[in-house]
Amino acid sequence: MNAKVLILLLFWPFAALAQGFAGLGTEAGDFATPTPGRAFDFPADHGAHPDYRIEWWYLTANMTGPDGTPYGLQWTLFRSALQPRDGTGWDTPQLWMGHAAVTTPDRHHVAERLARGGIGQAGVIGDPFSAWIDDWSMAGPDMDNLRLTATGPDFAYDVQLRATGPLVRHGQDGYSVKSAAGQASYYYSQPFFTLTGTLSLPQGDIPVMGQAWLDREWSSQPLAEDQEGWDWFSLSFDTGEKMMGFVLRGQSDYTSATWIAPDGTATAFPDGAFAATPMGWHRVAGRDVPVTWSVRLPARGVDVTVTALNPDAWMTTLVPYWEGPVTLSGSHGGVGYLEMTGYDD
Repeated sequence: MNAKVLILLLFWPFAALAQGFAGLGTEAGDFATPTPGRAFDFPADHGAHPDYRIEWWYLTANMTGPDGTPYGLQWTLFRSALQPRDGTGWDTPQLWMGHAAVTTPDRHHVAERLARGGIGQAGVIGDPFSAWIDDWSMAGPDMDNLRLTATGPDFAYDVQLRATGPLVRHGQDGYSVKSAAGQASYYYSQPFFTLTGTLSLPQGDIPVMGQAWLDREWSSQPLAEDQEGWDWFSLSFDTGEKMMGFVLRGQSDYTSATWIAPDGTATAFPDGAFAATPMGWHRVAGRDVPVTWSVRLPARGVDVTVTALNPDAWMTTLVPYWEGPVTLSGSHGGVGYLEMTGYDD
């Protein structure tokens, strides 16, 4: 058996593509499922939920260097379970995958890590907060003060994160519906991080500063069976407001959005209120991917063009997808991040 086949067998929840993107439309079975009305319990909910099938800690950042050059940064830790339980040693059914990336206007640097839970190689603890896989880490005394590190073959970063606003709950107080059939996740964000630190690229070390956005989400069947992928936007406007919006693509598209005031007050918008329309496409990794978008939330006067900083920001990972920083023009200026999944070659 070759190494690639062994990896696919060990990490099949990440690689399976039969139902929904990456198998996320698979029936929940014996795993726990989200229900409306559950109150978040912090700091415990910053940690792992092994009775749910899939979970992630997802941080993206828009930064600039001393000369004004824009950069993007990604740090993601995914947990996927074979069974709804925890465990120790090699008995654990918990699998972990980490993605790290740095995007420049002309380069996209990517690295990936895979791990089994239960042996100390990867995990998340809620208090004090610590998320890690191998030597990659996001940790601090609490979720408001974190140090973030990762290394790849041709990049590294070491940055500090400081929260300047509250956590934001999406959907119905954190219960985020994903389809007309009712699939859902628990979903909250910290969109108010300021960032300072250092990027290490082939040309040398670069001091950077900017803003970061952390997404936390867990579920056991977050997609409907027919949903083939999503287009997800996190946008920070020059006026101080922020917006999260996504389109889940299927037989009928499903949308959701959250408008975030400068003080963190969140307003949820249901299916149909948010619209994202591809305007320009780019060929990358043998796929045609939309890298220019018209994004609208009429109820808040948003009508912007979203443009990729680097159209080649393709994640060459076990489950491939597009992820990179974007700029905004139109009714609002600003920056943000775009994630696109399910674009087949």
